[in-house]
Order: sequence, then structure tokens, then C-alpha cells
Amino acid sequence: MGPLAVAVLVLCAVAVTVALVMALVSLRRVLMRVEGVLHLVEREIRPMAAQLGALTEEFRVLSHQVTVELDRLGVVIRRLDDITTGVARLVAVVSGISRVGQVVGLAGGLRRGLGVFVSRLKSREG
Repeated sequence: MGPLAVAVLVLCAVAVTVALVMALVSLRRVLMRVEGVLHLVEREIRPMAAQLGALTEEFRVLSHQVTVELDRLGVVIRRLDDITTGVARLVAVVSGISRVGQVVGLAGGLRRGLGVFVSRLKSREG
């Protein structure tokens, strides 16, 4: 191999080495930035994780309270249903009594009217 070929090969080796060193330096800078970003993310995630835990606990307590209140509401609704059933029965009884009263009033009116009719009929005959 001639001295020119050796010089070209050495020059190529130096150029590849310089490019590789620059790529490694650039990769190191990127890794340093990534490490800094990861530290920032880690500092932000820890408090957020604690807050998320507190929010989860608060949600559990609230859901338990909602369950208790829904159970109470169910009791109130059942009691209200019992009361409305009793009121409906009372209204049915009162309605029945008023119908009986209407029939008794009608019978009394018919009796009185018939009595007047008979007395007028007797007064005409006599």
C-alpha cells in the first residue's frame, strides 16, 4: 500500500473518530438534560402522589357517607310509602262513608218527598 493510501486511511480514521467523539459528547449533553428533567419530574410526582392518596381517602370517606345517606333516604321513602298507603286507605273509608251518607240522604229525601206527595193526595181526596 502506498503512502497516499495510508494517509487517506489515517485521515478517514481521524474523521470517523472526531465524528464519534462529537456524537458521544452530544449524547452526554442529552443524557444530562434528561437526568435534570427526570429529577424535576420526580420532585413533582412525590407531592402529587401524596395528594392523590389524600384525595383517594377523602373520596372513600365521601362515598361511605353517601351510602349511609342513601340508606337513610331509603328508610324515609319506605316510611313515606307506608304513610301514603294509610292515607289512601283513610280516603277510601271516608269516600265509602260519604257514599253511604249520600244514599241515606237520598233515601231520606225520597221518604220526605213521598210523605208530602201522600199528604197532598189525601188532602185532595178529602
